[in-house]
Amino acid sequence: MTRPLSIALAGLNYAPESTGIAPYTTGVATGLCERGHRVRVLTGLPHYPEWRLRPGYQDAASLRDELDGVAVQRLRHFVPDPPSGLGRVRMEASFGAGLAAALRDDAVDAVVFVSPALLSTAMGLARIRLRSNMSRPAVGVWVQDLYSRGVVETGAMSGRPAQLAAAFESRVLRTADGVVAIHDRFKSSIAEDLRVPAERITVIRNWTHLQPGPVIDRAAARRRLGWDPESVIVLHTGNMGAKQGLDHVVAAAGYAQQHGEPVRFVLLGGGNQRPRLEELGRGIDTLQFLDPLPDEEYQQALAAADVLLVNERPGVGEMAVPSKLTSYFTTGNPVVAATDADSITAAEISASGGGLVVPPDDPAQLVRVALELGRDRERAHALGTAGRQFCARTLSQAHAIDQFEQWLTDLVETRARQSKSRRGSHYEAIR
Repeated sequence: MTRPLSIALAGLNYAPESTGIAPYTTGVATGLCERGHRVRVLTGLPHYPEWRLRPGYQDAASLRDELDGVAVQRLRHFVPDPPSGLGRVRMEASFGAGLAAALRDDAVDAVVFVSPALLSTAMGLARIRLRSNMSRPAVGVWVQDLYSRGVVETGAMSGRPAQLAAAFESRVLRTADGVVAIHDRFKSSIAEDLRVPAERITVIRNWTHLQPGPVIDRAAARRRLGWDPESVIVLHTGNMGAKQGLDHVVAAAGYAQQHGEPVRFVLLGGGNQRPRLEELGRGIDTLQFLDPLPDEEYQQALAAADVLLVNERPGVGEMAVPSKLTSYFTTGNPVVAATDADSITAAEISASGGGLVVPPDDPAQLVRVALELGRDRERAHALGTAGRQFCARTLSQAHAIDQFEQWLTDLVETRARQSKSRRGSHYEAIR
């Protein structure tokens, strides 16, 4: 083992949030702590994906806790309800202000910022840059979503504002000593579009944060969830936001009902688009909404479904790697991705062999493919097995923590050599 490091991990989302980025931030912090490193987490108050504070946190100005050996400090911040562009800026700015104050004199070997949130990352980085070169820790940024891609692909920005967003993200990432990207395609975009030197970018894949589920009584699980044994269940889980483009799923459910097809589409989770989607789907009997489930019940739902769905808005191709895939591939069930053919998600499906890709704007095709997989269990099993093997081969948490540990060690050692060199130059200058 390398020498124990003192690490500050700064990100807006952390346990008990169980979807999105939080499980990965939590997993790295816990994994590094278990290996003997001293880890401190600076995070926000639990609010995602509901976009409102969880009970017990509303009146907290700042909370300190210890979770699985990790020291966790929660910083108060604004939560937009419902979320909007300006609301998210206000949330990140308020979190960033607390983050900058907390990092003012933090004596650690390394600080790792999780992006998004990009604005708060910039504020924390600026605070660290004010410290003398001799006392400054190594600084890394862990890129979970490409902010500048996201604002374009979701339609939030275009033209000059989008160019400014890219310039801002480029400046933030180039200021860091090192960058972690969660996919090779991210690395290419960060290097080519955001002009970060390729040698400062390390690819560390996200992993499945669910343990292999127990063998379940599938029929009993389907009964509990209200699923007809004769219907093909197509399950989409996680956040219901703009980039998921779930109007397409509602349209597919409507098509199935109109044509009498035995397919039920299930949307499990929360998010700012859920109320609108529920209203849009009113009267469609082949559509079901479920609230988020605890891990064990969530795994049972995944195992009891026939098809697991990733749905992306047309044009969303490079901004993110859907975290739900890491859970889907553990189940042995086939995945269908309704996404652009050249998207990162489509590339993941191809690399894994664990599913099929359909256009993101053809509800009839989505229904047809779901029916085919529901009826051809041999093919569905082959796809599911390939996904599970890909998960075991490529998406191991232990391997990811190994990589993080080595990346941090290299980052700290490089920073120490640079500081030593500067001290030597300073000494020579004053002789």
